[in-house]
Amino acid sequence: MLKHNTYFEGGVQSVGFERNGSRATVGVVDTGEYRFGTEAPERMTVVSGELFVRTADAAEWVRYPSGATFEIPGASHFFVRAAAPAAYLCVFL
Repeated sequence: MLKHNTYFEGGVQSVGFERNGSRATVGVVDTGEYRFGTEAPERMTVVSGELFVRTADAAEWVRYPSGATFEIPGASHFFVRAAAPAAYLCVFL
């Protein structure tokens, strides 16, 4: 089953799906800065554009260009900033 998600008044949109017990979303982040909470650990891959990410315990933003991957622990939060629209794949671990 596919599920469309809209966050931050349309600034972030994704389509979520589940297959063989694994969950993932693919989506687009519009220009701006956003705060996300996590329940489960996540592995994010930037598939187009670039994202700047700051985890809950970090003071600095880290740049992730297209093709780069980063992980976020469960039961936490992180910030995402995009200077231009970017696309991502999120796999729930």
